[in-house]
Amino acid sequence: MSCSRRGFLAGMGAGALIMMTGPAQTLAASMTINGRRLGMLHDERACIGCTACMDACREVNQVPKGVSRLQIVRKGPIGAFPEARYHFYRHSCQHCDNAPCVHVCPTGASHIDPATGIVDVTADLCVGCQYCIAACPYRVRFINPQTRVADKCDFCRHSNLAQGKLPACVAACPTQALTFGDLDDPHSDISRKLMSHPTYRAKAHLGTSPKMYRVAAPGSGEELAIGRDGVPAGYVNSQEVKS
Repeated sequence: MSCSRRGFLAGMGAGALIMMTGPAQTLAASMTINGRRLGMLHDERACIGCTACMDACREVNQVPKGVSRLQIVRKGPIGAFPEARYHFYRHSCQHCDNAPCVHVCPTGASHIDPATGIVDVTADLCVGCQYCIAACPYRVRFINPQTRVADKCDFCRHSNLAQGKLPACVAACPTQALTFGDLDDPHSDISRKLMSHPTYRAKAHLGTSPKMYRVAAPGSGEELAIGRDGVPAGYVNSQEVKS
């Protein structure tokens, strides 16, 4: 049985609210991961805010202008000249093991890929209801102006990863501030870094179990609460500064 976008939206009404607030097991999406658990680590000490990752992401994944799967936001300058410095924060999908966006999706379009643990969107199933956008505590989802469906970072699952390459942002980073790999493989580069460096995860207290880890830059204030736009207080969009 097919469900057109127009037909679905016409029939939502009060039933949609019940589906959003009901128990997770009644929803269409599965949270089961049977394969690898791919994750990423952003070393904020090494990030220079060049936005090469943003440019590579946009080119490889053909992201339309006006929206972005990845943003580098900056804070500063911090300190006095000549010791003044900037801090940089990666704003993108956290690929949560317990993803709110997946729980609220009424069609199963938003799902966790069981082979990789990547949170993804099946475009053919998405009806544009925007429940996932409202549910995401990190504010990283958007409606693609060309496809009219929910979009976000997918670790280049359908582009670079499908070709056996690293995600575009990782490959483009000139300072190797990004590390990508299997979190469940103790010999992977990311697992080794996690064992050798203290890290933090954004809003982990919500129980989302994000797979985006961060090595904090000294004095970056990572303990600050993340605002309603998903960005820590005091940070601004580097692309806006750049342009």
